Amino acid sequence: MRRLESSPYDARIVVEEVSNIRCLRTLFALVLTTALGTVSASAEEIKTVFVIAMENHNWTQPNNQFTGEIQQIYQNPNAPFINSLVNGTAFAVVNGKVVHISSQVSYATAYHNVLATTRGDNPHIHPSEPNYIWAEAGTNFGVLTDTDPYASSGGTNQTTPLHLSNFLKQAGKTWKSYQEDIDLALNSSGQLTNVPLPQDQWTVPLTSFSGTFARGYFNAYNGSNQYNYAAKHNPMVFFTDTNGGNDATPNNRLASHYAPLQQLSIDLLNDTVADYNWITPNQYNDMHTALTGGYKGLTGDAAEIRQGDDFLSQIVPMIMASKAYKNHGMIIIWWDESESDGVAGDNADDFNHTIGEIVISSRAHRNVNGLPYASPLPYSHSSDLRTMQEIFQVGPLLGDAVNANDLSDLFGPGAIPKKP
Repeated sequence: MRRLESSPYDARIVVEEVSNIRCLRTLFALVLTTALGTVSASAEEIKTVFVIAMENHNWTQPNNQFTGEIQQIYQNPNAPFINSLVNGTAFAVVNGKVVHISSQVSYATAYHNVLATTRGDNPHIHPSEPNYIWAEAGTNFGVLTDTDPYASSGGTNQTTPLHLSNFLKQAGKTWKSYQEDIDLALNSSGQLTNVPLPQDQWTVPLTSFSGTFARGYFNAYNGSNQYNYAAKHNPMVFFTDTNGGNDATPNNRLASHYAPLQQLSIDLLNDTVADYNWITPNQYNDMHTALTGGYKGLTGDAAEIRQGDDFLSQIVPMIMASKAYKNHGMIIIWWDESESDGVAGDNADDFNHTIGEIVISSRAHRNVNGLPYASPLPYSHSSDLRTMQEIFQVGPLLGDAVNANDLSDLFGPGAIPKKP
């Protein structure tokens, strides 16, 4: 059992006073070069992708920005790690060395909900599941619910082969879905622990579940005894050719593609991660739901945001420490959808509500005037999909990806190849 305070990566963020940042950058320049490798003048193409999926919070919104039931993330004091990434003050201990993470960060300022338009009369695409399906296929196939793929009433499984993970498989590329709280062992009393099962007992997690661990077991990232897996946040599980059919047993031939989150640290250390890695925290660590009893003295939206921020502050340095990241890897911190900010008549999908999209890579756009580059280009989930198809050269472009800007503005020259 691993508690919050015992991360083997000893990740911690050092946020300094603004007046000290330039000195710190100079001091740690050599450390950064040693720890994460040098970057040539012409950046090489991205090889390995890690997407960390977060939930249900606006990057910016007109009202209730930092107080109340619904808060934005940008400049929110309850998200110190995320904001340190984009304001240039993010440092962490990686492999025993202090690293200036912000020097490898860029982010979007005009990332909007899928289907959002400047007119403001756009159709909505909520709740979560349609957005995750869109991230795989460039459309939601008419799905507007959070139903499990093979639910007895209105399952939302898709039989089409036209989606990203299947394209990757057909092209000989690898993919893996790391899902927190799946494939965990039971104790002698039949209660769930946070100890992962052996790989030959893994299954495809087709059904959502939640509850509390057996006594003495705790979540490694937030220290609680609560678990909460949601299939709706697992995009590959909604397609027959990447879920293996309605078979939730270890006999399912696709079971090895769905790993408990604990496996990520092992795969990073052994350099056995996939080309495309989708990482979904549970519904507490992804900002979706506040822990029962609150978190660090916070409740409601403030607690949700801090839970997710603390998760990212631990998992991002862990990925950055890996060979896969250092060898032309990238991390995308992705949010699924915009939301109302609590004002009557508010339209969650207008252009005053933006969604977070943060890129971390040694191939990211260079900092500008000492700060991470903030791209003003319009983006949506279709942009991520188009970019993945370009990185891995798999086509044709899927659904709305054909209409979208790719994410190349967030990277240096040559990092993102063009049309597949």
